Amino acid sequence: MALATVYSRALNGFDAPLVSVEVHLANGLPSLAIVGLPEAEVRESRHRVRAALIHCGFDFPARHMTVNLAPADLPKESGRFDLPIALGILAASQQIPGHELDGYEFAGELALDGRLRTVRGALAMTYCAGSAGRTFVLPLSDAPEAARAAHAIVLGAAHLREVCRHLSRIERLKPIVPNREWAPQPLVDLADVRGQPQARRALEIAAAGEHSLLMCGPPGTGKSMLAERLPGLLPPMTDQEALEQAALCSLAAVRSQRTTTSRWRERPFRAPHHTASSAALVGGGSHPQPGEISLSHLGILFLDELPEFERHVLEALREPLESGRVTLSRAGRQAEFPARFQLVAAMNPCPCGYLGHPGGRCHCSRDRVDRYRARLSGPLLDRIDLHLDVPAVCEAALFDATPGEPSEAVRGRVIEARDRQWARQSCSNARLGVADIDRWCRCDPAATELLRQAVRQFNVSARALHRVLKVARTLADLAHADTISAAAVAESLRYRPADDRSAGISPGAD
Repeated sequence: MALATVYSRALNGFDAPLVSVEVHLANGLPSLAIVGLPEAEVRESRHRVRAALIHCGFDFPARHMTVNLAPADLPKESGRFDLPIALGILAASQQIPGHELDGYEFAGELALDGRLRTVRGALAMTYCAGSAGRTFVLPLSDAPEAARAAHAIVLGAAHLREVCRHLSRIERLKPIVPNREWAPQPLVDLADVRGQPQARRALEIAAAGEHSLLMCGPPGTGKSMLAERLPGLLPPMTDQEALEQAALCSLAAVRSQRTTTSRWRERPFRAPHHTASSAALVGGGSHPQPGEISLSHLGILFLDELPEFERHVLEALREPLESGRVTLSRAGRQAEFPARFQLVAAMNPCPCGYLGHPGGRCHCSRDRVDRYRARLSGPLLDRIDLHLDVPAVCEAALFDATPGEPSEAVRGRVIEARDRQWARQSCSNARLGVADIDRWCRCDPAATELLRQAVRQFNVSARALHRVLKVARTLADLAHADTISAAAVAESLRYRPADDRSAGISPGAD
């Protein structure tokens, strides 16, 4: 009898728990049984492994073979276990030295000729395996991305033979050295926006405090244009944040340019279509994968034509907006993904889009307008920090050739405000908890009295009051003030919908 153990990783949400692939060879009828809660892709690996071993010139033992994937209560899916199963069989049959396996972890799908194919979640596995102290062996196509994980030693191989030659000390694989330089690429500039001074101001506030933003206005007023320029106002991600975001893209098999030197620290900007399902937005599937809210983690989630999204899809955003995480529950398992995104949304004021337009082009009845606005629930709107009317651009601004303030100048003020927040409270103002608001959002007497008047006059909810204070704190940071002034509170209140307003839209006539 012979026994060998090879280490690999499973995927469970954002976690990648260790899996021990135990291979046991015993006398009996030739067979290969895989146990330990394998999914269909893992059960099918016995055919791929057999063909790959024979094609590479190895013996496929005519023994009773049992492959145990431990822990047994953790579901195992995908073809990433092909390589560790093949190596376990070779080590148990003494075709490669088994003692060499202890210092490595392996993942890779085998082609029938022994080539190694790419696997999902390579960076997520090395991200979680960095503290284990083992070297990770991956397909060559996945190795450069996976090597970006801190403290990870990654080897890349294109073929099963290369891995076996490395373990037999015939020809060693060379560790992959990631290129950690960052060469930022120019983004679209805020200087391109004509007019809209109030919208530019709101965009700066949203960037400075990481606040959610809802823009409402007729078609062609620049709502999408403004949203696309928000990433250019945000500070670049740290290497740790970039690594976390890239690991989420790896889990979703999103092979974008995020791991290249030009986009490594660029914040994500995701803009799903309004036909997106709840699973596409929040995440899901029989094997839970991250959705758009997690792929926009530490960046921007832009929802254009907000009322056109299904209501239950939008309601699914409420909890992640508050917690910064999403938990997907399936029968027998749970998966958790980070989702600290900045929501930016845009909508028209009515079904035709021209309510309040100076040209008087809207002919929607009040009933149609109310039904259109009712697609957005009050609790969802209450969770949005900034509500902004974006009016039609006047003729003089359209033909003004003078460029507006560039993104770089605004970004400098944003970074200064963010630095003040992190030095004071170690998080952005939008992420302040209730106790933190009491501690850090101190108002002068005039500001306190103005807040009391607002609560009495506009029936402001407790959540809305907290959001007014958070935005006012950001305005104070932009003004380099330690205490919130009445002017900051007054400006913050202008970004909240009043009783006779819905989503920041002025009501029109029937």
